[in-house]
Amino acid sequence: MREKNRPARCVMVLGTTSGAGKSWLTTALCRWYARQGLRVAPFKAQNMSNNARVVAGGEIGSAQYFQSLAARAEPDVRMNPLLLKPERDTHSQVVLMGQVSEEMSALPWRGRSERVWPQIAQALDELRAENDVVVIEGAGSPAEINLMASDIVNLRVARHAEARCLLVTDIDRGGAFAHLYGTWALMPEADRALLHGFVLNKFRGDAALLAPAPQMLQEMTGVPTVATLPMWWQHGLPEEDGVFDATARSSGEVTRTIAVVAYPRISNLDEFQPLKNVPGVRLRWVRAPAELADADWIVLPGSKHTSGDLAWLRAQGLDRAIAAHASRGGAVLGICGGLQMLGEALIDPHGIDGNAPGLGLLPLVTVFAPDKTVRHRDAHFGDLTGGWAALSGVAMHGYEIHHGQTAEHTAMAAAGDLATAVMPDGLAWQNSAGNVLGLYLHGMFEDPAVLHALFGAGAPTLDSVFDGLADYIDTHFSTGVLRALID
Repeated sequence: MREKNRPARCVMVLGTTSGAGKSWLTTALCRWYARQGLRVAPFKAQNMSNNARVVAGGEIGSAQYFQSLAARAEPDVRMNPLLLKPERDTHSQVVLMGQVSEEMSALPWRGRSERVWPQIAQALDELRAENDVVVIEGAGSPAEINLMASDIVNLRVARHAEARCLLVTDIDRGGAFAHLYGTWALMPEADRALLHGFVLNKFRGDAALLAPAPQMLQEMTGVPTVATLPMWWQHGLPEEDGVFDATARSSGEVTRTIAVVAYPRISNLDEFQPLKNVPGVRLRWVRAPAELADADWIVLPGSKHTSGDLAWLRAQGLDRAIAAHASRGGAVLGICGGLQMLGEALIDPHGIDGNAPGLGLLPLVTVFAPDKTVRHRDAHFGDLTGGWAALSGVAMHGYEIHHGQTAEHTAMAAAGDLATAVMPDGLAWQNSAGNVLGLYLHGMFEDPAVLHALFGAGAPTLDSVFDGLADYIDTHFSTGVLRALID
């Protein structure tokens, strides 16, 4: 248990690059330390991701949400005080302490750092005061020399927390030892003392063939290689920032192919992870019409810039392919921004997202408003027909993160073209033919009742995934290293 008046020990996971394995290793460490009977909290000062979850006080990056569950802690906005949600290549919505900040969104990147650092430091200090261990995730690389002067997520955090740092690299990319040495060499000399171990991630082959490189690297840097982690394809943790496998197939005969349209500003893609583990389901991320040819379901996921992703979708010819699929009676599902796309029009009087014609598969209109809806919801489906009838009466828990409200198109309704509201408060709508369904709630496929209704099966629980991650690092880290990091 935590010693009185002693702040938590901090273990920090840095990476040689984005995608090296920081997020999943941080998650594994959270569960490993929690299993030692310690009070644990995750922390990432600044995250850039369109995958976010609703927590007390607003929203945080999905990775920190999962890390808090792995730590057996209540998710909290202090765990990710600054979240950047890219809307265009040169602009992001800034979420500070869980809430959208128009002031910070308008500031240039480098001008933002000193303004937000006091709140970042305070959030970290509060978590340290309440816990035994804080597991911190860095971002990108700590050796980005063009960004060091304005750093608020890597070395500045490590120094503030007096963190003991691990540096992880993706050996499958090649050049791992150069990445490790180069990162160490570009770090300020005083900060090198914070490095307590190198981690080789995604290794395939005989680990004995790595010799003598780890020993040579230690002689040059003074830092030992404390773990060589074998490639692990199916660990079950949702990917944070990208679509990594074009097609994911579960075990057994394929009985249903689900195509998720992967537009540029896709958001909350992590909610589809359970589909990878449902027997008989083949999950496919698509960016071209030909990839929809054999799909049983087409899913339009969330979007951080609905009108922009609609324009991209049309430029690829996907709008025509989706319409053809629906006209043949094929199932179409839109979630959040996907629901908005399925309607007749997007109307934006406040310059939030942009005006655009919809796909016209549901007689609905979405009007964007300055206020952002961020909340958990418990709701149940009403009576559905057609391909979605199995959801009738099913209760589910989910969350909303969206601008805009959606309602029936008045003129179309008057002419008899009606959409059926199949959840209270306009949370879900179905077309008259029964094959097109749109809903605002994220988390549909994470709900066991929904999975059972649709597939007659479930998926591994997140808790079992977290335990598997902890078991994995317990097996592959050098004996005593994880405990020594906090002693």
